[in-house]
Amino acid sequence: MLSYLYLLIGFSIAALTVFTLTPKINRAALKSGFVDQPDARKVHQKPMVRLGGVAIFIGFMLSVVVLWLMGGFAALPPDKTWEMVGLIGGAVAFFGIGLADDILNLPPLTRLVMQIVVATFAWYSGVQIDFLTIPGMGLIRLPELLSLPITVIWLVGMANAINWIDGLDGLAAGVSGIAAVSMLVTCLFMKQPAAALLAASLAGGSLGFLRYNFNPAQIFMGDGGAYFIGFSLAAIGVTGLVKSVTTVAVLLPYLILAVPILDMSAVIFDRLSRGKSPFIADKSHLHHRLLEAGISHRRTVIFIYSLTLWVGSLAMAFSGVPSGMAYACAATGLLAFTGWKIWRIARQPGA
Repeated sequence: MLSYLYLLIGFSIAALTVFTLTPKINRAALKSGFVDQPDARKVHQKPMVRLGGVAIFIGFMLSVVVLWLMGGFAALPPDKTWEMVGLIGGAVAFFGIGLADDILNLPPLTRLVMQIVVATFAWYSGVQIDFLTIPGMGLIRLPELLSLPITVIWLVGMANAINWIDGLDGLAAGVSGIAAVSMLVTCLFMKQPAAALLAASLAGGSLGFLRYNFNPAQIFMGDGGAYFIGFSLAAIGVTGLVKSVTTVAVLLPYLILAVPILDMSAVIFDRLSRGKSPFIADKSHLHHRLLEAGISHRRTVIFIYSLTLWVGSLAMAFSGVPSGMAYACAATGLLAFTGWKIWRIARQPGA
C-alpha cells in the first residue's frame, strides 16, 4: 500500500512543479529572446519559447529527490544503486546536451557523439540490454561486445525518436506521458518498484506540461526536454523490464514505445530511399502526413495518442497485468473509432 502512496507522491510532485514553473520559464525566456522562429518546415506561426523541458527536468529531479529522502528507493542492492546512478546521471547529461542545442544550436554530429559517450557511461553503470528475443531461438544472452552497441543504439535512438515526434503541439509530451504510465504499470507488475517510481515521476512531468503545450501551445519542451524524456523512457524500460529476464518482459519496452520507434524508422528509410541524409529534417513524419491529408492539428495528435495508448495496453495484456486484456480491448475500440474518423475526413473532397 505504501508503494502506491509513493507513486502518487512522485507523480504529483513532478506534475505540480511543472505546472507552477512552466509559465515562469516562459515569461523569462520571452524577455530574454530565447525563442524558436517559424519556418517552412515548422507548424507554429509565431516565435515560441523552446525551454519548457527545463520545467519537466526540474519537476522530475525534485520528485526523485523527495522520494529518495522518504525511503522510496530504500534497500536497493548495490547493482541496482549503480543502475539508478547511470540512469539519472545519463538523463541529466542528455538534458544538458539538448539544452545546449536549444541555446547554441549544436551541429548534429556533435550532439550524436556526445549522446553516444553518455549512453556508454550509462551502460558501464549497469543500464544494459543483456538479453534479446530471437524468433525460433527464444531468449538469448548477449555478450558484452553486442550488449554495448545495442544498448547505446537503444538509448540514443529513443532520445532522438522522442525529439523527432515533437513536431505538433502536445504530441511528444502526450505520447511520452502515456508511455510512461504504461511503463509504470508494467514495471510495478514485474516487481520493479524503483523503475515504477521513476516512471511515475516522468509521467507526472510530461502530462503536467500538457497544460501549456497542448494545442494551441504556449511553450515547447525543446531538445532539452525531448532528449531527457526519451533517454529516461528508454533507460527505465531497460532497468525495469528487460532486466526481468523473461521473453515477454524483454519485448515490453519496444512495444510500449512502438509509435516513436516506427515513426523514426519509417522516416529514416524514406529519406535514405530518396538519397537524402537521415539527419536533414523534412515533413515525412506521420503527423506531417496526416496534416497533409487534411486532418486537423488536434485530431492528428489525438489519433497518435490513441495509437500510443493501444500499444501500451497491449503491453499490459501480454505481461499479464490484471484486467490488461480489458484495457487492450477498450484501447482497440478507441483506436478504431479515431481511425474511422480520420479515414472519413481524409476521404472528403478537397481534403
